[in-house]
Amino acid sequence: MSSDWVQFLPLLLLVVLFWFLVLRPARARQREFQSLQSRLSIGQRVMISSGIHGEIVLIADDTVDLRIAPEVVVTVARQAVAQILTPVDPAPDDDGDVA
Repeated sequence: MSSDWVQFLPLLLLVVLFWFLVLRPARARQREFQSLQSRLSIGQRVMISSGIHGEIVLIADDTVDLRIAPEVVVTVARQAVAQILTPVDPAPDDDGDVA
């Protein structure tokens, strides 16, 4: 009886290892992506997966309109938004004044 259980032990260990190395990290990435999608709002600076930076001017169900230059707005798939960029504070001058 115990030999039957021992035969399945390597298979069980393989399933557990697969879960820890593949499924768990994939689930975490999926949750992070869904969180990012729910936080999108007009006026935010974002980077899409191709590396283009822009400001969100319109959000629809499946698309996002980005202003990538003055008077240049492109429509991209909402899933293409890869990162929300945080605004960078201007560095102070030597005098301590903000440029």
